Amino acid sequence: MSPVDWKIEAIDFTTCNCDFSCPCQFNALPTHGDCRAAVGIRIERGHFGDTPLDGTVFVGLLAWPGPIHEGGGQAQLVLDERTTPGQRQALTALFKGEETEPGATIFNVFSHVIDTYHEPLVTPIDLQADVEARTGRIAIPDLIEATGEPIRNPVTGDPHRVRVTLPEGFEYHEAEYGSSSVKTHAAPIPLEWSAGHAHFARVTWTPQGVVNA
Repeated sequence: MSPVDWKIEAIDFTTCNCDFSCPCQFNALPTHGDCRAAVGIRIERGHFGDTPLDGTVFVGLLAWPGPIHEGGGQAQLVLDERTTPGQRQALTALFKGEETEPGATIFNVFSHVIDTYHEPLVTPIDLQADVEARTGRIAIPDLIEATGEPIRNPVTGDPHRVRVTLPEGFEYHEAEYGSSSVKTHAAPIPLEWSAGHAHFARVTWTPQGVVNA
């Protein structure tokens, strides 16, 4: 049991370099052999102990040389410049999976397969995400540009809606799926792809894991 009481209700906009749907969601190996991702979290309501987290945002850049479960990963946390020192400390703890029951959340799971956490960056973050519309944007000056949009029918170009449910998921229990394009600029973890995977979800996390909607 975590000695720190915390809870966040957030929008999760996640992108990765794999094909649409992300094989990890189905216990399959990554499309290109490695895994690279950019994750944006906007906390609508939350706290970490006595520290309020309402309205805070953070971005994570992540990479593994092979399948995630084989380890060797690295991670870069980016904190919005509007956060307070206390909020930065709280968000860093959450990003590293601290104060969480083992395996209960995605960041705690990742903490066991990441070898290197780069020093957090503090900078302006423009994070937009609309779960229902399956659209998203991460823009951080001189660091990253990422966009998410609906999957398109290759013949008509019409939006194609895909929703996946993971009843035992440690990131979300239900998410809308889409397409992503990502490019970093002189980032500690370089990322670049187009027509990759994206998902959009409303999540509630506690030290005990994902709360059912």
